[in-house]
Amino acid sequence: MSHSIDQSIARRGLMLVLTAPSGCGKSTITQALMKDDPSIAVSVSATTRSPRPGEEDGVHYFFMEEGRFKEKVNNQEFLEWAEVFGRFYGTPKEPVEQALSAGKDVFFDIDWQGAEQLQNNAPDDLVWICILPPSQQSLEDRLRARAQDSEDTIAKRMAEAESEASHWVDADYVVVNDDLDKATQQVQAILQAERLKRVRRTGLADFVATL
Repeated sequence: MSHSIDQSIARRGLMLVLTAPSGCGKSTITQALMKDDPSIAVSVSATTRSPRPGEEDGVHYFFMEEGRFKEKVNNQEFLEWAEVFGRFYGTPKEPVEQALSAGKDVFFDIDWQGAEQLQNNAPDDLVWICILPPSQQSLEDRLRARAQDSEDTIAKRMAEAESEASHWVDADYVVVNDDLDKATQQVQAILQAERLKRVRRTGLADFVATL
């Protein structure tokens, strides 16, 4: 099957979550995934906090009053939500569903707790990839090499990393980032394979009927 034919077969998008301890290269891998790939959209969260300078409603967040947010929670209009330091954050269902139906993949920048909620609420659409360091020592070395954090902050990040890494058992895939290029290629391979799953390729029946 040629590339052009393969791309013309309609498919349902997927929800993509990458979780990783700080310093594991998640941001770099995410940027590589999204570069020049119009099939990936970024989920925009709703929040009750005030906009910061330069932030636009509907672009960076959907900003809303707490009462409206809670009403949407009660109406089950969020795929996942949480309260963080007295402010509420959540992922609205409707724009995600619209993107998935249009064949777009939606990337979520959330932690393992949000990923677990997505896994419970939309298990068939979610692809959860956990990225781990090759060792605790290598992770600590990476954090120190960045020269951005104090000793106290590094110790805190290492403790958080242990907690984050412990949830690898809940992910669909685990990638050990001992080489950034290789890890990026593995994540890209996972994404491509998930896109080719029969259950997501809604246009296969029509295509096969023309053979």
